[in-house]
Amino acid sequence: MGNGLSDHHQSLFPCLPSFQALHIVILGLDCAGKTTVLYRLRFNEFVNTVPTRGFNTEKIKVPLGGGRGSRRSASFHFWDVGGQEKLRPLWRSYTRCADGLVFVVDSVDSERMEEAKTELHKITRLAENQGVPVLVVANKQDLRNSLSLAQMESMLALAELPAATPWHLQPACAIIGEGLHEGLDKLHAMIAKRRKTLRQQKKKR
Repeated sequence: MGNGLSDHHQSLFPCLPSFQALHIVILGLDCAGKTTVLYRLRFNEFVNTVPTRGFNTEKIKVPLGGGRGSRRSASFHFWDVGGQEKLRPLWRSYTRCADGLVFVVDSVDSERMEEAKTELHKITRLAENQGVPVLVVANKQDLRNSLSLAQMESMLALAELPAATPWHLQPACAIIGEGLHEGLDKLHAMIAKRRKTLRQQKKKR
């Protein structure tokens, strides 16, 4: 756990369709809580993780519209990619065919908020990511010294993301899972809306 480099064939072809699951890439700076988010969703419990040196990948069926008791669900194929600076140039190869992005931010680490902003804006401005919905997870909101959502929205300059990029800022605590399903609900809705718009545009051509 924490190093998926042995799964070499999948790393070469992260765009291959798998049972119509939505292709979702989890990004963010190192120590933001990306892998904690992934395994909280996978096992519904806290899993102690180590820094990801490559990637982790999981196919997870997630209930929509009301958490675990909901009858609606969607299949997500998550790719959790390491956030260390030397690994960030690899992000692009994973986001190339993404249906949506999950960008995890440490709400307590105000000193690295500018760095997080730079990476978020860089990845959303790539030509192949234009219009791809982004769920920004404000992790560690349970801690007393966490920044407010208004502060994070301002420091991450979310209003300045590309005009075509739909986004949602979700308060969360990955350790207990609070906010994660609500955030994925929003991401799923943004993806569905984008797909509908793209279908309509194709019909008009």
